[in-house]
Amino acid sequence: MALDTATSGRIHSILGSAQAKIEQLRNLEPFLIDLSLRENPVGARVGQTLADKLAILPKVRAFGFDKILLGTLDYSMPDELEVDDDFMLYLRDQQIDTTGCYAFTDIGLVDAQGQFTPSPSMLKLRDYRVPNTLHEIYLSKDGMAGQYDLPTLVRSLPASIAWLQQNIRGDNGGAPKILINVVDGCDALAEDPDTACSVFALLAQQPIEGISIEDDRGTYLPFQVGAFVAAIRCVLPAPLKLLVHMHAGGGFENASVLEALLNGADGAWGGLPKRAAIIGHASLGELIANLVRVGNPHMSTRYQLDQLLPLATQLQVLDEEETVPDDLPILGYNAYRLPLSFFRQRADRFMDLIPEAIGGSYRYRICPVVSDPAVIAGRLAEVTGQPADSFSQAVLQQMVRLMRRELRAGERIVYDQPAQLLALYDRACNSL
Repeated sequence: MALDTATSGRIHSILGSAQAKIEQLRNLEPFLIDLSLRENPVGARVGQTLADKLAILPKVRAFGFDKILLGTLDYSMPDELEVDDDFMLYLRDQQIDTTGCYAFTDIGLVDAQGQFTPSPSMLKLRDYRVPNTLHEIYLSKDGMAGQYDLPTLVRSLPASIAWLQQNIRGDNGGAPKILINVVDGCDALAEDPDTACSVFALLAQQPIEGISIEDDRGTYLPFQVGAFVAAIRCVLPAPLKLLVHMHAGGGFENASVLEALLNGADGAWGGLPKRAAIIGHASLGELIANLVRVGNPHMSTRYQLDQLLPLATQLQVLDEEETVPDDLPILGYNAYRLPLSFFRQRADRFMDLIPEAIGGSYRYRICPVVSDPAVIAGRLAEVTGQPADSFSQAVLQQMVRLMRRELRAGERIVYDQPAQLLALYDRACNSL
């Protein structure tokens, strides 16, 4: 039965628009700033010591990141130093190369008499000799409350940027790269888009690298984030950078970053692992893996992809002093533990991401309702050390039958546990 020409045309147009988005993601070279030294400890049970940070920095450099945030120069209690301060002081005193490195700072303020005072974090940035900054502001009513009003912010932004340009020595002695990070950027655009975009238009006239917006609670839907980015692009032309940072609140974070990229964002910042404020964020590990999934060739030329999974896992374990959640997509232990052969991802199938592409390998997990003989053989091989093809198909099929029968009889057995799996194997052998 053939479709009529008009219906067929509409279908191909719809699918073609999706393919055009795939091509866009496949061809882009995202501007990524790694925050594994700061973002991940924010939401962690333990965090990082100075020794930890000194060990992490060369690892993320070796992975391929050339833009790395060293830490936050604390705004709320600047006199009480943090490990971040110790880390930046150590790098300075030991003359360790910080090319491409950033630190978070907050803006200085111009008072009613026109007098500008740099913030303590700006003075630290200068004194610690960090070459670049993510310079933070708030733009929503809730965000600005108790800090400054809008006229003060508008007065202070050019003065704060000018101070940084005059006082910070950038990479290789050049000008510092200044990215204005709007912590509540999504809130501000949802609340009062005209005011927010007027501030972005002001920033477009300043000597900065670009801006960044956050969904700091992870509450906005992907299509909203895409619309926010497209709106900003109306007043922030290239080559000024536009970055995003999405927290995991509603589970939209990775989709929101992709939507932002499709609507004109240049990249994102975040840690390599999933861990971050609240319950996680759209990590760079996940973003890189998803760009590999669509066939983006720049990921393999820039990053050591065979280290992606082990490095991201190692960093999260360090911050948490516990294992990565098993069911975390892409980076979790169960992400590549097959419960059913049908779910196996293959290198020859578009949009599949085999574990080997990011430094992992397939393992097997017994789920009594669906696991098939091939999966059971794989798990037996893991437990016994014998080759998977050494197990009889008749025995494997009998194991499937026994799991079904035992579950129907009301027995709830964790067959994935080695002792229970071997007991099931013995029962199958003895019942044939």
